[in-house]
Amino acid sequence: MKILIVGGGGREHALAWKLSKSPRVRQIYCAPGNAGIADLAECVPIKAAKTDKLLEFALENAVDLTVVGPEDPLSMGIADLFEKNGLKIFGASKAAARIESSKFFAKSLMNKYGIPAAKGEAFTSYDKAKAYIRKMGAPIVVKADGLAAGKGVMVCAEIQEALDALDLIMKDNAFGEAGSRVVIEERLEGEEASFLAFVDGETVLPLPSSQDHKPVFDGDKGPNTGGMGAYSPAPVAADPYMEKKIMETVMIPAVRGMAAEGCPYKGVLYAGLMIKDADIKVLEFNARFGDPEAQPLLARVKNDMVPVMEAVIEGRLDECRLDIDERAAVCVVMASGGYPGDYEKGAPISGLEAAGRMRNVSVFHSGTEFQNGAVAASGGRVLGVTALGDSVEKAIEKAYGAVSKIRWENVHYRKDIGAKAVARLNAPPRVGIVMGSDSDLGVMESAAAVLKEFGVRFEMTVASAHRSPERAQAFAAGAVDRGMKAIIAGAGHAAHLAGAMAAHSTLPVIGVPIDSSCLNGLDSLLSTVQMPPGMPVATMAVGKSGARNAGILAVQILALSDPALSEKLVAFKRKMSEKVDEKAEKLKVWG
Repeated sequence: MKILIVGGGGREHALAWKLSKSPRVRQIYCAPGNAGIADLAECVPIKAAKTDKLLEFALENAVDLTVVGPEDPLSMGIADLFEKNGLKIFGASKAAARIESSKFFAKSLMNKYGIPAAKGEAFTSYDKAKAYIRKMGAPIVVKADGLAAGKGVMVCAEIQEALDALDLIMKDNAFGEAGSRVVIEERLEGEEASFLAFVDGETVLPLPSSQDHKPVFDGDKGPNTGGMGAYSPAPVAADPYMEKKIMETVMIPAVRGMAAEGCPYKGVLYAGLMIKDADIKVLEFNARFGDPEAQPLLARVKNDMVPVMEAVIEGRLDECRLDIDERAAVCVVMASGGYPGDYEKGAPISGLEAAGRMRNVSVFHSGTEFQNGAVAASGGRVLGVTALGDSVEKAIEKAYGAVSKIRWENVHYRKDIGAKAVARLNAPPRVGIVMGSDSDLGVMESAAAVLKEFGVRFEMTVASAHRSPERAQAFAAGAVDRGMKAIIAGAGHAAHLAGAMAAHSTLPVIGVPIDSSCLNGLDSLLSTVQMPPGMPVATMAVGKSGARNAGILAVQILALSDPALSEKLVAFKRKMSEKVDEKAEKLKVWG
């Protein structure tokens, strides 16, 4: 099988590396490629935007599958062009690629189909955009509508900064035609995450979560770049509850909306998200693999990518399942000093072989070329050093160990890639959720959802008071030392899990009876509520409503010594009251 990869960055090197492992692939071409890709593919001197020449090459060389990396050729309609000429191509159509090439189109899609996003408006008039900025105030986000290589989004802390950004886009034409329209939005608070999925027009097959690092300096300081590093999984979005919510509120509605608009989406759909507690909002959509997210994601995917890509093209993605490496992956981008501004080219790079010899390390080239027989830096982002590890911390350690072996004049890289993940993973749980069987998860996830809504970290596990009494005892006895302030225990039948927790811990225990027998939860209710003196268990209602109340009660317990949580509870109660008022208002038509 002959494959043509379009592009020449780190993402395309990762794709070439992954596709080269397929037993079905005998030849890979890459246009234009780079010095690293040249080890795996025949590099063809055709730029990614030269779609007609790429078509000519594919036809002349009987290419069986073309894989498009960057956004520019997709927005120009390369997928439509190749399909029209009978060639198989993996990538979104021109109409579907508008989800990235026009922020106005994406915003309209999200508004129409109820996909959560920042409040904002689009403008073609400079004066109206300027007035809107003054009306909205700061902080505020100013975006060029079209493609700007990841640099057309400016987060502005002050009104004058936003007005300067507007001048840069609309008056100075810094991004050319991409800045003929601007989108101005509220600035969202929270932690960013990237969520990518294969899509065949209908089926959505998600990849693991990941997180990019856009600003050029440590601590998310400085101007935005194409991405200074990434890791997977991203703890902020990696648990089953968040993955399900992202799929149900973002990915599936987007794919259904695209189909309803007459431009079914096929390829990789990328949602850039802002997550605060359990609140998810879309920052942007991209119509392709992210760069550098592709590097850690492809490092974790065990599948042969050829059958998956073919299934996307042929509309049978429902037949596929992804096999994901449980290890974490971290990519550290090494860039030329001065990037994303002006930078010098041509500096020779040393240490590539030493880093490449490290186990579970891949050095993906982004901006390199051969000069006088040696590899030299030729771009802003030069390398993406990617490592696998048994934990995020170990993957970080390995990646930076490889980075330390590579040198060139005026090299720059962030030293805090993955730090947010480590901080989140090391934060102690404040609540423990324990259930007697994994079959109880459908009920107990309601408690977890509440804790997510309030931003309360929790630990969830399975431990039976009867089938694994030692495990249940150890969980309860060690809860205080692990930082917990309350335990939520759920079990069905006449199991005494909540009582076992109370017997081995001084923490408040909240019991959730679960309907799992012919007695419809009555046995569980009685075994949970009928505790002997000295062993109190705060017992909730049977089932999901009880689990949700258990989560709320746990938050109320924590809020006694946490003013921030107390404020969130006040807002929560107010919101419930407002919903009742809204429903009452709707019923007035019956009077």
